[in-house]
Amino acid sequence: METKMDETNLNKYRLSDRVFYALKLAVEQKDAEVSSALVKILELAMTRNSGGGEFVERRDFPAEVEALLNQARSLKK
Repeated sequence: METKMDETNLNKYRLSDRVFYALKLAVEQKDAEVSSALVKILELAMTRNSGGGEFVERRDFPAEVEALLNQARSLKK
């Protein structure tokens, strides 16, 4: 398994980056239960503090993230 994340310098990464790589590993291992939980966590980590009250998220996730989310969701089927 190859990742872009340098594990010796984890403190320079955002929480969402760390969750992304955890989700990537869970998908590679075909762990549907963990993947499902990590999808929710990743979505929360990437959208929190985006706005208040009636705010609706309108940004799209990067293509790499969207593809991984789709792979994770397909494990549940």
